[in-house]
Amino acid sequence: QVQLVESGGGLVQAGGALKLSCAASGLTFSRHHTAWFRQAPGKGREFVAAIRPSAHTYYGDSVKGRFTISRDNANNMVYLEMEGLQPEDTAVYYCATREWVILSAIRREDQYHSWGRGTQVTVSS
Repeated sequence: QVQLVESGGGLVQAGGALKLSCAASGLTFSRHHTAWFRQAPGKGREFVAAIRPSAHTYYGDSVKGRFTISRDNANNMVYLEMEGLQPEDTAVYYCATREWVILSAIRREDQYHSWGRGTQVTVSS
């Protein structure tokens, strides 16, 4: 059974940094497309970043240059390093994965079958 567990969220001041982790059981991240999405209160889920089995990465426009997605194949982990955090980055961050994704739709949440429960990131001004 596939299970994803996010961790690393918390409260940080504007300009600060956090590193989120996504641990998986029941699958191998190196064979999957894995993404981070976020959902702020009262808003829909927003694409943040994705990494392909090839390690090619994609980023949402609002986080490009500030966030970095990476993968540790040896430990079967995916990370999201966030720098220059701003109050508008406040959201629940979700890890999602699927073995096969239509690449032109890699930023769409409906491409992913397995989701974690999320970790809260709060950025104070």
